[in-house]
Amino acid sequence: MPSKKALIRRPSPRLAEGLVTHVEREKVDVELAQEQWEAYAETLRAHGWETVEVDPEDDCPDSVFVEDTVVMYKNVALITRPGAESRRAETAGVEEAVARLGCSVNWIWEPGTLDGGDVLKVGDTVYVGRGGRTNAAGVQQLRAAFEPLGARVVAVPVSKVLHLKSAVTALPDGTILGHIPNVDRPSLFPGFLAVPEEAGAHVVLLGGGKLLMSASAPKTAELLADLGHEVVTVDISEFEKLEGCVTCLSVRLRELYA
Repeated sequence: MPSKKALIRRPSPRLAEGLVTHVEREKVDVELAQEQWEAYAETLRAHGWETVEVDPEDDCPDSVFVEDTVVMYKNVALITRPGAESRRAETAGVEEAVARLGCSVNWIWEPGTLDGGDVLKVGDTVYVGRGGRTNAAGVQQLRAAFEPLGARVVAVPVSKVLHLKSAVTALPDGTILGHIPNVDRPSLFPGFLAVPEEAGAHVVLLGGGKLLMSASAPKTAELLADLGHEVVTVDISEFEKLEGCVTCLSVRLRELYA
């Protein structure tokens, strides 16, 4: 039986100080963010996911974006080395959590940098965005960790958004979703579906054909529903102000066999 565990991490009280790179800073309502986070976690649980809370890291404003700290492939957890130095303290708690779950643990080492938000897995293809937070050495180390396990690692340029998954994610059939203004090279992806809204490019596969999306992309939700997908929406407005999206707020562990 494949597992359905999701790592999550509660927002830091300092969330409003989170980094912004490609957007203007807006005021973040930390209390509302906390409520939105609770609703996001509840939505995962309602769709059969067991949420595993990583110990909070209150001094790290961006720590709620747990996806950036670890990349999973099969039962191997690759602990990242975030491109933003202020985020490197976030990895220790995540390393402890995945080790407790029985993952085999690997690390990105200096001079490599890698953010988990730059990694998109589609079957055995692992796309890795080479951009602001992930460097060439990080890409090489990811290859070294996952290619022996059967992954095909494809590096793609990312220059218009923070992370690869800020630009593209994938549907259950492997079709890549993207908002064209944010995608450097749509032609690098075999099946590409352009969506009308930036937040529409971000989906989390909940299983059973269901897609978790942000409430801020109603036109895309309609498009995907029209294509036969079941769309589940959550409001994550406060995290979107910090360039966060539905994928950033959890790490889905699908291949830990119980």
